[in-house]
Amino acid sequence: MKEGTSMSILSHRARELKPSPTLALTAKVKSMQAQGVRVISFGAGEPDFDTPTHIKQAAIQAIHEGFTKYTAVGGTDELKDAIIAKFQRDNHLTYKRSQVLASCGGKHSFYNLTQAILEVGDQVIIPSPYWVSYPPMVTLTGATPVIVETREQDDFKMRINDFRKAITPKTKAVILNSPSNPTGCAYTEEELQKIADIAIEKNLLIISDEIYERIVYDGFRCVSIASLGEEIKKRTVIVHGVAKSYAMTGWRIGFAAGPEEIIAAMSNIQSQSTSNPNSIAQKASIEALMGSQDEVMKMVSAFTERRSYIVDRLNTIPGVSCYNPSGAFYAFPNFSSNYGKSYQGQQVGNSTGLANYLLDAARVAVVPGIEFGADRFLRLSFATSMEDIREGVDRIEEVLKKLT
Repeated sequence: MKEGTSMSILSHRARELKPSPTLALTAKVKSMQAQGVRVISFGAGEPDFDTPTHIKQAAIQAIHEGFTKYTAVGGTDELKDAIIAKFQRDNHLTYKRSQVLASCGGKHSFYNLTQAILEVGDQVIIPSPYWVSYPPMVTLTGATPVIVETREQDDFKMRINDFRKAITPKTKAVILNSPSNPTGCAYTEEELQKIADIAIEKNLLIISDEIYERIVYDGFRCVSIASLGEEIKKRTVIVHGVAKSYAMTGWRIGFAAGPEEIIAAMSNIQSQSTSNPNSIAQKASIEALMGSQDEVMKMVSAFTERRSYIVDRLNTIPGVSCYNPSGAFYAFPNFSSNYGKSYQGQQVGNSTGLANYLLDAARVAVVPGIEFGADRFLRLSFATSMEDIREGVDRIEEVLKKLT
């Protein structure tokens, strides 16, 4: 191959695809820290707590018992039964084993689903701000993401009229993420019912990402849209996993539940790619779902305290507004009043510019909102210590004063 022609070996989709910005940020921060720079990172999309001991012990026992071989592609019957029990217990939803699939993380579950149901010409409605991987994974299938913007004053929830207007004859599905990454907004039962009514009327599929379901505040009660009746249930695929609620991000176990035909197609796709999820992690996930939930409650209690502090502090910074999230562990403040300013020749023109400025000037890592489809905002994860939250916000506030 001649010099300068190496890109021709790559597919169009590979050339167009960008790496995950959150993972790229994490890598940059770790590189700086390895050089001795004290960076306070608000970039993490994972709990800072350790996996609970009883879950780790289940994995250790699995190793000692030699549970280290291939399992069924979609997970063991034992894990599927634990997932079924979880949906019955927490969501009053009944599924059969043939309607459940365990995969290598929630992201893998979502990828399998898009590959199973989408093709060229389909459209998928995605409210913004959205999780960074939704549009790329839709695009990888040849389908088209249709972005419906939400508003800060509406708590980042999709307006029903905007939803209706976005539907065309090509619309195949709508993605819901409640509680949301990056905003922390969560839909009430009444709000979900209105979305469900339209989905039934227009014969749309619902992709319901519920992975932050257990991390909610102020008594908010998460409702799965699939629980609102048989008609919407048969049009809904729930994407879920153990990563967030049980501090098990590295264990890579996600799961999906939905119509048997869709789950079977997802399983076929998985059989030709990854095969089964990690056998040891499956045993740990069974313990997570069926064992004591005390550690989850402790984690949520800590997140509650952190949320109150960081939201209050951000709202006291001149020109900054921050929605008080109902769930997840992210603050999504509006910093756009700082755009157009500069410091020592460094121009801040958008969320990427401000994120770079904060990293360079304050040694604070945040994720620019443009990656979530909302350029006026930055995402700050409060899945870190109160000490770092206090110092990090102090640093942000200090360097913002230097912008003119």
